[in-house]
Amino acid sequence: MTLFEVTIGKTYEIIGLYVMDNVTRKLQALGLNDGSKIFVENRKRNGAIIVKVRGSRIAIGKQIAQRIEISEAIDGTF
Repeated sequence: MTLFEVTIGKTYEIIGLYVMDNVTRKLQALGLNDGSKIFVENRKRNGAIIVKVRGSRIAIGKQIAQRIEISEAIDGTF
C-alpha cells in the first residue's frame, strides 16, 4: 500500500521510500524513515496528504506519496 491510498485518521508505519536520492534525504531529515509511524490528518483536493510525524505536520504531494510504501500500524497508536 502507498501513502496515497491511506484513510484519514489512521496511523501507519513507513516501509520504504522509493523516490530519488535527494528527495529521500529530505524526507528522512523531516523524520520520514523506514519504521517511522505517521498519523494521517487530512487529504487535500489536489492529492496532497497531510501527515503528523514526530510532532510536526508535513504536507506530501501526490507524486511523492505514491512512492512511499506503508503498512497499517499494528498497535494503531501514534
